[in-house]
Amino acid sequence: MTVTARLVIARHGQARSNVEGRVGGPKTCTGLTDTGRRQAQLLAARLATEAQGGGKVFDAVYAGTRPRVHETGAILAEALGLPLITDPGLDGPRHGNADGRPWREVEDAFQGPPDAHPDLPYAPGSETWTAYLAWAATHLAGLLEEHQGQNVLLAGHGETVHAACHLLLRIPATASSTIGFAADHTALTRFEHRRDRYGNERWVLTALNDTTHLTPPDPTAP
Repeated sequence: MTVTARLVIARHGQARSNVEGRVGGPKTCTGLTDTGRRQAQLLAARLATEAQGGGKVFDAVYAGTRPRVHETGAILAEALGLPLITDPGLDGPRHGNADGRPWREVEDAFQGPPDAHPDLPYAPGSETWTAYLAWAATHLAGLLEEHQGQNVLLAGHGETVHAACHLLLRIPATASSTIGFAADHTALTRFEHRRDRYGNERWVLTALNDTTHLTPPDPTAP
């Protein structure tokens, strides 16, 4: 089995909107907390160490435009010695008038998170979860085509992980209300594009919600 490309997605670090329990859209996202910056720095150190230790070096680092994601991407790109490419196509869903409101209030009115009723807008002016998955997956497909045969790191949202899983694992959007993909702050999700000796190709999910960089090593471990 030959690995021909890699896609790694890092969710952003803890944001002020996360601590406040608010929908952090483009109008109200105010960036990372001190904890979030430290999380991103720990992840950056991990990825830099992997590269120095003979791991696969990234060809490009991308980040969405919302402050919490862009700050995370900047920390990662600096540690890896690569320019950061800002990409609005890696932004999360369009929240409409839910932007800045408490998530609990939005979800109580909708009777669940956006993917609970994927074909309905979860707030006035918002897009549906199905619509988000459609455009986000289309954008990811184009990005992967542009970087065919390369290793790419994306700083994104938890929703970016969902979109990538639906696209690369070929999961229909209609299943989004019954399945989920965990993505804690600065968690890594890794995919490899593999080709077997018969010429068959597929994307393989090799890691999901990997936050080992946030766990101090155990000094008593052998």
